[in-house]
Amino acid sequence: MDDLDRSNHVQPSKIGHYILGETLGFGTFGKVKTAKHQLTGHKVAVKILNRNKIKNLDVVGKIRREIQNLKLFRHPHIIKLFQVISTPNDIFMIMEYVSGGELFDYIVKNGRLGEDEARRFFQQIVSGVDYCHRHMVVHRDLKPENLLLDDNLNVKIADFGLSNMMMDGEFLRTSCGSPNYASPEIISGRLYAGPEIDIWSCGVILYALLCGTLPFDDEHVPTLFRKIRSGIFPIPDYLNESVVSLLNHMLQVDPIKRATVKDIIQHEWFAKDLPAYLFPSAAPVATKTDPLGATVTLAIDYDIIGEVCDKFGVNEQDVHDAVMAGDPHDQLNIAYHLIIDNKRIEEEASKLDNSELLMASSPPPHGLSPSDSPFPAQQDPTAAGATTTSPTAASSMATRLPRHRLHSDAGSYNPQSAQLLQQKQQDKQNQQNQSPVPNKTNNVSQQAAGASQPVKRAKWHLGIRSQSKPADIMNEVFRAMKALSFEWKIVSPYQVRVRRLNQVTQEYTKLCLQLYQVDCRSYLLDFKSEAKNTMEFFEMCAALIINLAR
Repeated sequence: MDDLDRSNHVQPSKIGHYILGETLGFGTFGKVKTAKHQLTGHKVAVKILNRNKIKNLDVVGKIRREIQNLKLFRHPHIIKLFQVISTPNDIFMIMEYVSGGELFDYIVKNGRLGEDEARRFFQQIVSGVDYCHRHMVVHRDLKPENLLLDDNLNVKIADFGLSNMMMDGEFLRTSCGSPNYASPEIISGRLYAGPEIDIWSCGVILYALLCGTLPFDDEHVPTLFRKIRSGIFPIPDYLNESVVSLLNHMLQVDPIKRATVKDIIQHEWFAKDLPAYLFPSAAPVATKTDPLGATVTLAIDYDIIGEVCDKFGVNEQDVHDAVMAGDPHDQLNIAYHLIIDNKRIEEEASKLDNSELLMASSPPPHGLSPSDSPFPAQQDPTAAGATTTSPTAASSMATRLPRHRLHSDAGSYNPQSAQLLQQKQQDKQNQQNQSPVPNKTNNVSQQAAGASQPVKRAKWHLGIRSQSKPADIMNEVFRAMKALSFEWKIVSPYQVRVRRLNQVTQEYTKLCLQLYQVDCRSYLLDFKSEAKNTMEFFEMCAALIINLAR
């Protein structure tokens, strides 16, 4: 009997210092389980990824991106990655455990939310999205299914598998995310910078919070895409004009006219009861001027440099040099400023005496050393054959927010009212563009003076502007480059990589030309440096500009 009892007694599974518990759910690449740290008793979630499935589905790059982004992020409303444990068969991602479920299920259960509750959720979401964008990461798959809730109903942004690093001057083209939350440029396969598609998704989420339904929905995908491209959605009578104006600004079909995070933060509806910790002000930095007139930053936090050293396994001088160089894409510099931001957020939060926030905070993360990486250093995600996803195929990525599963109070819908309000808002913006509006912080007398004598503000012009046809502009560019003996490679009809051989050093100076549409009539030719020597880049630009002007 004792032998039988021993044979039936199953030892609990263990990975590292974590004892695995119940299964929370299943995903494409494996399962998610609860676990408890053997020493501290802290409860975590463990995402188990099967290596064979990752390899067969060509998603090495997707998993790598999620790990790289999450291991750097430290924000109260972004899910935390504590540790990555690799075995020959599986990858174990030790993550923050949140027990409140998905925001999707919360909406299904409660129906449309009151304005105050919806605003609180939305403020936390935008704070997390802004944090991502400021650190050059765009999520690309924001939806209620990827927004988790903790015990105190605080939002945690999760699933960064489709996220991507934003590079200055570059555009993205991959069709990502779920169709109902995808922006018009995504479903049309057009180029996009990145932040604007997250803003659109946030607009759809805000609508779902307030209405319990989706602004654009149809079982027939082509019809759904047609609705999204039109930008016309029903507006219930119970929504006040302030939040409707915010929705209209965020759900603009034209990404140039779409709201930015700054626009959202400054909107009166969003700013109401906004907690200070969500958007902490920038910390002052001490500077000095050296004999050559250059400004040198003095405020280096060596405690944080020490943390970065521990995480990346490098010495202090490497981190110090990276911070002083200020390269926005250097991983050491990024990590330093991420920790700075996290420290500032915690300090701001502590001033609020917000007990709920403190209860929702997670324990400090365990650092990831280079040896913790689940992938070999020489492995390239692009070599794994990671494929792009078509808009139609994207519908299978996640369940949509179906109308029959969501409850909303009876209310009359007016599809035309959205269009009228958009036109009203556009007319208001045009009036504002024609006459400068004084800052709201100025007093009445200053406003009156500003209205009587509008101040003409100087405008910055970047690159070369033209009102010619795009094809004619590119023909002139090719003519000028040929006359200057430049060599080039056509990346797309309106993007060219150019190089010129320096006869003295026998090295190439490189730049990238990109033609942008500024408005309905004008275009801008932008110059992006890919050269080591800045002066050689300027000389190359000057030669091209002079030749184009002839």
